[in-house]
Amino acid sequence: MTQLWDFTGGIHPAENKQQSTARPIRTAGLPERLVLPLQQHIGDPAEPLVQVGERVLKGQKIADVTVGMGVPVHAPTSGVIESIAEMPVPHPSGLNDWCITLKPDGEDQWRERHPVSDYRSLDREAVLGIIHEAGISGMGGAGFPTDIKLRPPKDRKVDTLILNGAECEPYITADDMTMREKAAEVVAGLKVMAWILRPERCVIGIEDNKPQAIEAMQKACEGTQIEIAVIPTKYPSGGEKQLIRVLTGQEVPSAGIPADIGVMCQNIGTAVAVSRAVFEDSPLISRIVTITGEAVREPGNFEVLIGTPIDYLLEQAGLESPKVNRLVLGGPMMGYTLTTTAVPVTKTTNCVIAATEAELPAPPPEQPCIRCGQCAEVCPMELLPQQLFWYSKSGEFEKAEHLNLFDCIECGACSYVCPSSIPLVQYYRYAKGEIRVQRAEQIKADRARERFEARKARLEREQQEKEQRRKERAKAAAEAQAKKQAEAEKAAEAGEAVDERAAKAALVQQALERKKAKTATKASQPASAEATASEDKPDIEALEKQLEQAKSKLDNMQGMLDDAKAQQADNVDKLERAVAKNHDRVQRAEQALADARKALASTTESQTSD
Repeated sequence: MTQLWDFTGGIHPAENKQQSTARPIRTAGLPERLVLPLQQHIGDPAEPLVQVGERVLKGQKIADVTVGMGVPVHAPTSGVIESIAEMPVPHPSGLNDWCITLKPDGEDQWRERHPVSDYRSLDREAVLGIIHEAGISGMGGAGFPTDIKLRPPKDRKVDTLILNGAECEPYITADDMTMREKAAEVVAGLKVMAWILRPERCVIGIEDNKPQAIEAMQKACEGTQIEIAVIPTKYPSGGEKQLIRVLTGQEVPSAGIPADIGVMCQNIGTAVAVSRAVFEDSPLISRIVTITGEAVREPGNFEVLIGTPIDYLLEQAGLESPKVNRLVLGGPMMGYTLTTTAVPVTKTTNCVIAATEAELPAPPPEQPCIRCGQCAEVCPMELLPQQLFWYSKSGEFEKAEHLNLFDCIECGACSYVCPSSIPLVQYYRYAKGEIRVQRAEQIKADRARERFEARKARLEREQQEKEQRRKERAKAAAEAQAKKQAEAEKAAEAGEAVDERAAKAALVQQALERKKAKTATKASQPASAEATASEDKPDIEALEKQLEQAKSKLDNMQGMLDDAKAQQADNVDKLERAVAKNHDRVQRAEQALADARKALASTTESQTSD
């Protein structure tokens, strides 16, 4: 016999389950239109894969999540896509969301299917891919994608796989009737998930107020190692953390997940969906929904196509509209009031209660807290509901979060026992919502700050690179200027030396020529006056050549001086002196040439007169 533990708190509200278990599961039929929300699970919404006017087949994928976490949406029957627009969806906010409207053609024509007879011959990733492509998400809670849940972190081995058949909330009997009538499919789906996870233990937890379901499951599990654990009836024993506590004695850590302690929970409906996906290649296009309450003539459980409008479903159960005081989607403890019956059934819809005024009367006005402490006594999470209420009401969300507000499973036990009729769960939901908004705004602010800091750093880096390039250019220019200046100085010094050597060489050459001329005169006989005059003629050609060289040197030095002045170089003074010297040389050369020409002219005149 399986050892059981107990969890703190809990209550025993009126069950009201017998109303919907008197009849077997019925088929709801085909409504005129099916409205398929693009987001029926936790994660990112799916994106349409079809166009308005397109005909689709039963089981065909019509929307998928391309980026992020999510599962696809499939056509529950064959028909034509009528619209893709915002429409009312089942949500506490009452807001609209994007939906695909399908108008059935009545043919119920399936797409091509490829069922798997032996899933063990496939790779585990292939089976997980089948589950993902079937669009299966958790059908008992928030709708977490099943294929992702079946991929626990590699450092967290799942030792215990639990199938949650407790169904502790009043009125709801969808899982109860599923276990009674579809026990073989439940076990088949559990075996597939167990083959993927390879746990050491598989256990199905069922409350003791479901004897027929217990018997059917025990019979279906004969010859297997699956345990059937019959647990005491107490709300909320069907909560994931509470069921784990009852079956294993372990507690899920605060802000943790069951995989942290080697446990995983799956829903009864999820197991059926996995079985159909693998063995029939049938995606998640229908589910069992409980329609109950004193305002319907024939309460019971229906197998309903996803997307079926709630008003159509209520008609199938014989809704008596004048009696309806309130429509509740979900159970009376954790569900919420519907503002319209135009919303469709989704993958997480498990119950609709059409309640009369006597059945679910309006809550009395909220009274001041009398500090009785009953809320703390029944809290299954061992929280401090009273302090959480004060902090939530006063807007001190940080203090509420410090008291583990997010560990609250919103079971409603505290509100149920409160003598002051304080809607405690609504305060907690409000506080959680505000904290999530603040976190989202903080994340946006952090991202904006990071972008600003990254931009600032980029601009500073660009400025530094620009300054570095400027310095490198200045350094290169300075080096080039210094090199040019050095070359100019060297050229100036070389020019002066060349000019001096040239002048000396010219003088020496003239002296040598004069001496040679004198020697030749003495050695020869006395010559004529014309010959003597011709020997004394100055060398005009040599003087012209010397003047030309002096002018060329002056032009060169003047150009270097102009460049130095334009660049404000340090050698301007030295170049000015060099230019002045060369200018003097030019003047002397010009004067010497002029004198020589004058002397030549005088000699010529004298010879002519003689």
